[in-house]
Amino acid sequence: MNMLSLAKSAAAGAAVGFACYAVSSAGPLQKMSIKRDANKTLKAAGHLLNDLKSVVM
Repeated sequence: MNMLSLAKSAAAGAAVGFACYAVSSAGPLQKMSIKRDANKTLKAAGHLLNDLKSVVM
């Protein structure tokens, strides 16, 4: 088994676990803030991937 893929999957699992814990233990106002911040983070990651793709191609 490839160690890099194992490390990536472990990191992804830890991130998902932390996100589930943060949402389940947060109050109503904190949940809205977490969702808003997550949305901004996902948009930024999408823009970053598009920029990297345009540089490579």
